[in-house]
Amino acid sequence: MDPKMLTAFLAVDLLLVFTPGADWAFVIAAGLRDRSVVPAVAGLIAGYAGYTLLAVAGLAVAVASSGAVLTVLTVAGAGYLVWLGWGVLSQPAVLGASVEDASAMSVTRRQIMVKGAGISSLNPKALLLYFSLFPQFIRPANGWPVSAQIGLLGALHMTACTVVYLGVGVLARTLLTTRPAAGRAVTRVSGVMMIAIGGLLLLERLAAG
Repeated sequence: MDPKMLTAFLAVDLLLVFTPGADWAFVIAAGLRDRSVVPAVAGLIAGYAGYTLLAVAGLAVAVASSGAVLTVLTVAGAGYLVWLGWGVLSQPAVLGASVEDASAMSVTRRQIMVKGAGISSLNPKALLLYFSLFPQFIRPANGWPVSAQIGLLGALHMTACTVVYLGVGVLARTLLTTRPAAGRAVTRVSGVMMIAIGGLLLLERLAAG
C-alpha cells in the first residue's frame, strides 16, 4: 500500500484512539486496581482482532448495514458497560494489596481479558469505525488484495491501541500509586464514565431508531 495513505490513516486513527472513551475508562480502572494493565489491554485488542477477522471475511458489512443487529449490539454493549461501571464503583481501586497465590492471579487475569474483549467487541462504534473509516483508505486497484489491505489497516489500528492503552494504564498507575485517595477517585470517575457511555450509546440508538 501507498506509505502516504498509511500515514494518513494512522494520523486519523490515532486521533480516534487518543479520544477518551470506554476503552480508556477500562484501562485506567485496571491500571489502578490490578498489578498489570497487560491483561486488560490484551482483552481489548482481542476484541479488535475479532473485528479485523470479520472485516477481512466481509461478514461485518452485512452486520453494519442491519439496523436490527446494530440495535441488539448497542443494547448488549450499553448494558455490559453499565454493569462493569457499577462493579468499578462498588469496588474502587485498592493499591498495594497483598500478594495472591499464582492460580488466583491467573484466573483474575483471564477474567480481566474476557471483560476487555467484551468491551471492545460489544462496542458498536468499533464496528462502525471498521466500516466507515477503513473503506476511505482502501484502493482495490493498487495491486494489493482488498482483504490484505483491511488486514494491514486492522493491524495498524491494534498496534496504535496497544501502545496508547498501555501508556494510559501505566501512567495512571505511576502517577496515582502513592495517592490512594486520588486513585480511588479516578477509579470511581472511570466507573461513572462507563455507565455514562453505556447510557449515551443506548440513547443514540433509540434516537436513531
